[in-house]
Amino acid sequence: MPGKTPHVATVPYLAVVADPDAGRRESSAAALEAAGFTVSAVDNATGLSALLEQREPSVLVLDSSLSDVDATAPVLVLVDLDSPAEVKAVEHAGVRDSIAKPPAAKELVHRATALINLVSRRNEARQEAETLRERLRQVSAAVRGTNHPQQIADIVVRGFGETFGADRVWLTTFDDDKVPPITAQWHRPGLAPLPDGLCTDEGPVRRTADVLWARAEALTADGAFAPHGAGDVRLPAELAQLRAAASVAVPMGDGSSSLGIIWIAQLDSPREWSRAELALIQHVAGNTVHGLIQSHLITSQQQVVKQLQQLDKAKTDFLATVNHELRTPLTSIMAYLDMIQENTSDPVSSEVHQMLDIVVRNTERLRLLIEDMLSVSRNGHEQSPLHLTPVRLARTLEIVTAALRPLAKVQNVAIATSMAPDDLEILADEVQLQQVFTNLVSNAIKFTPGGGQIDVVSLTREDAAGTRWATVSVSDTGMGISSDEIAHVFTRFYRASNAMSGAVPGTGLGLAITQDIVQRHGGRIGVTSELGVGTTVTVSLPLGAHGPQEI
Repeated sequence: MPGKTPHVATVPYLAVVADPDAGRRESSAAALEAAGFTVSAVDNATGLSALLEQREPSVLVLDSSLSDVDATAPVLVLVDLDSPAEVKAVEHAGVRDSIAKPPAAKELVHRATALINLVSRRNEARQEAETLRERLRQVSAAVRGTNHPQQIADIVVRGFGETFGADRVWLTTFDDDKVPPITAQWHRPGLAPLPDGLCTDEGPVRRTADVLWARAEALTADGAFAPHGAGDVRLPAELAQLRAAASVAVPMGDGSSSLGIIWIAQLDSPREWSRAELALIQHVAGNTVHGLIQSHLITSQQQVVKQLQQLDKAKTDFLATVNHELRTPLTSIMAYLDMIQENTSDPVSSEVHQMLDIVVRNTERLRLLIEDMLSVSRNGHEQSPLHLTPVRLARTLEIVTAALRPLAKVQNVAIATSMAPDDLEILADEVQLQQVFTNLVSNAIKFTPGGGQIDVVSLTREDAAGTRWATVSVSDTGMGISSDEIAHVFTRFYRASNAMSGAVPGTGLGLAITQDIVQRHGGRIGVTSELGVGTTVTVSLPLGAHGPQEI
């Protein structure tokens, strides 16, 4: 029996000894037991497999004839060093070592313990690396969770400081259109913050970052500020003068240029930065610069949107003010024209009456233009709510067509109506609904040449979902619209090319206003047209419980 060995396990390690040689098996087991191991011994592959199914040993001591085993535990193989075949048996996946047989007791215990410690250190390193990855994953997640540039920078410096147990972390961005100007720092409790003016001349820092970014490297330095892995690159003087015992500088960049730098320092305790640590720091730095670029874009877009909103409000206020100012004199003009035309005590001549008719028509055009502009200025704003009441659709269409028949008569255009047999009643704003059909019928009159006809037809229909709709179509026999222009007819101020070339008066606002009113009522509007044949505009408004709910 081997003598007592000083290699005594401090924890109850479990060893499995598998060796067909009974004497060697017993000797190995005794040596390990004397060192404090719990030992199970077998003499064949079947017994070995059965043991491994029952428990996970701390170490396997196997004869080379049984070493072809798939095990997660470290394996110490007993080999005949004079046999190349047995020596080759240690070339196997996993943690393995070999020892000459028969092994000396002390050497056996030492090698088995060393294997166990090696696996333990690897597991600890793996666990530390996983903990590090998880902490930095949380930092990256927090960066992705905000669009505020300063918050991003603060999250990163604190995350690096707490993750690596650093004394100081400093981050700065450079003057560039891609990122906002940001500086952030973190320090452990008890330390004074770095001065605000640190590296105010960004030239040296930027040159360092440019070289590191171009080389895809980080700059690590010990207490003597000797760079490692970065050739001739040095820390900028202002950072070097802080005399950190260990530090790492990582560039932040995008494309071909660096955009900033992150510096992590330990003041008193030297340390080595592992490749895994440097890779994770660079990964988080990449996420940081991506977040800063995105936040800068979002902030810029928000500023543009705010400016556009301010411009839109200014435009709306201007339109409302100007149009209200125009209505006052126009009302007086229209009143005096009515008085002149209706004066029977001193009638005007037929020539003057014709001129007054022209003035009246153009005044009416001006009034309609002002109404359109007012509608545009109110469009989508709270000061123009829908006042919903039950509205009889046939009556509304009769009011509109009756008001526009004189204009149609002047244009030598006929208006025909066909109402749905049931008296349709919808929940709507009657004034705005009248504006919808006034715009559609007056448009049809403008674009229909003399001798043409306009048909106003209403009916009901039910869609596949069971919703009932009141549908009104206004069809004309006018000049029509080309197929490539139909998609634009609801755009404000858009006018079809044939309307422009034919000098047909208008502002291009009528259909845009009409669409807005219809949509606010929960309805739909569509246009079909053919050049030289005519145009049909169809408005569908929901009936009953499917109608608009705004009051």
